Amino acid sequence: MSTETFSVEFKKKNIPVNKFIPIILLVLVVILDQITKALVVKNIPLTYPVTVAASFFGDFLRIIHVCNPGIAFSIGQGWSYAAKAILFRLIPVIVIVLVLVVYFRSSDFTTLQRWAICGVAGGGIGNLIDRFFRKEGVVDFIDVKFYGLFGMERWPTFNVADAAVVICGILLAVSFLVSFKKAKHN
Repeated sequence: MSTETFSVEFKKKNIPVNKFIPIILLVLVVILDQITKALVVKNIPLTYPVTVAASFFGDFLRIIHVCNPGIAFSIGQGWSYAAKAILFRLIPVIVIVLVLVVYFRSSDFTTLQRWAICGVAGGGIGNLIDRFFRKEGVVDFIDVKFYGLFGMERWPTFNVADAAVVICGILLAVSFLVSFKKAKHN
């Protein structure tokens, strides 16, 4: 099928092609996240105390291997299997599906907002893959020094999916604030 035929088919269904281009980011985040996690699992032992595989800029950035059976900041790691299954698997799947449905049905999002939504969804899917297929939990490996800010010597370890969610989430929030302010002044 040629690109022209592809565009014509979407136009017949009133789905603009520009909604599909940011999906590239979603796919890239999932692929990069899973490749980096696979490399970490294969090459760095999961040990306690933590084995540092590599350090950069002194000890500012370290590559380690930890697994998080909870969610952000290890919240819920001691919860029952049923609670974790509902809160860390089922609800995120529902949220991601709803976000993507709104994404495709709405024509109100800016280009930046579309890319940011896809980055957040890609990060969510990357971590969901771990929650469904890794019994130890989500693989985290990026460890950054935090210099005692907020009482933490090191920021909680994270991964590519987490980084995508945070960066794209911030971009999305700022973009919504700017759009809201522009609409308010008009």
